[in-house]
Amino acid sequence: MEGIQRFEGGYLLTNSYLAPTPGGNWLMIDAPIDADTWLDQLGVKPLALLLTHQHFDHVMTAAAVAAEGVPVHAWSTFDRSLTLEEVVRQWGMPFDVEPYAVDHVLEGHDSLEIDGLRLELLHAPGHSQDSVAFHDPEAGALFAGDTLFAGSTGRPDLPGGDMDVLCRSIREQLYPLPDATRVLPGHGPETTIGTEAATNPIVRRN
Repeated sequence: MEGIQRFEGGYLLTNSYLAPTPGGNWLMIDAPIDADTWLDQLGVKPLALLLTHQHFDHVMTAAAVAAEGVPVHAWSTFDRSLTLEEVVRQWGMPFDVEPYAVDHVLEGHDSLEIDGLRLELLHAPGHSQDSVAFHDPEAGALFAGDTLFAGSTGRPDLPGGDMDVLCRSIREQLYPLPDATRVLPGHGPETTIGTEAATNPIVRRN
């Protein structure tokens, strides 16, 4: 998928992406702090906001983006138990997520098509219960959220996380993809499925 744009927002340097559609528009993946300002600077109004999961750092500006008439797609409905606000307050980071409506609940679906762009939906719990990766098989790109990183994985020790489930999700949902698939994670630089399946120190293909 050519033309993907990336933005890092907030204290945790959370990635947001803009993916071009065949119809000449954009889909937005995740909405960290200041992602709404990024859109304003680019002069872009995406056709949809896709959430890889609803941890606070990925949804801090979801409400602001939705207020511009952008429909929100997520695996589950909005639920504060998914945002981890209570947990991060205990860490001394008083983040408050402005509520937003999930216009399209993805649970129970295996694909999504918007403006000619078809994405496979790969439910991949383990970091969070509602984690979903968005795979463009034609372009060989995977928006992996916090499931898989370059040389690492998402944390399994937060509420709703489970290391065994996370490893199974990666092996069963992500590693069967072609080795050349670009992995565009929720934090850090991109990698490929082949690289992680062969060298990831936490979970490998075999």
